[in-house]
Amino acid sequence: MIVRLAVAEDAAAIAAIYAPYVTQSAVSFEAEAPGVEEMRARIAAGGALYPWLVAEEGGALLGYASASAFRARHAYRFTVETSVYVRDGGQRRGVGGALYSALLPLLGRQGFTQAIAALTLPNDASVKLHERHGFARAGAYENVGHKFGEWRSVGLWQRALAPLVADPAEPQPFALLWADQRP
Repeated sequence: MIVRLAVAEDAAAIAAIYAPYVTQSAVSFEAEAPGVEEMRARIAAGGALYPWLVAEEGGALLGYASASAFRARHAYRFTVETSVYVRDGGQRRGVGGALYSALLPLLGRQGFTQAIAALTLPNDASVKLHERHGFARAGAYENVGHKFGEWRSVGLWQRALAPLVADPAEPQPFALLWADQRP
């Protein structure tokens, strides 16, 4: 398995990985699974600051991870929200861990200081993944989503990415840092 930066051509496989989380579970609060063009637009929206990574084996994508802006206000620019999704049937093979093992250090090297993950509850597998990678529960929004006839809560997990300093440098684009990170 290799982990690499996602490219526009990965959009169809990423959309296929994500679709069951939308249509068959409450993990995602989206009502309709995004298509290929929408997923391509989401990858592009990450721009130079918010990487999307994919795990690939034998030419097939096993999962993906992404970072996005945590909130729009300027003071939040050092915090990112992260997501990891693994192909249906591919869980418990280390895919999510491999993706986070690449994504989280990259984000820290970029200059981001905190990562936030919002997990629909209950979701024991995702909680375990996040806690194995240094996230700790930071709170919850109780009964904020209604899907498949049930109210769902969202737990917030937080992880430090880099030391806090009084005058931090602005986060840097990921491309060159990714090239430096790879073996």
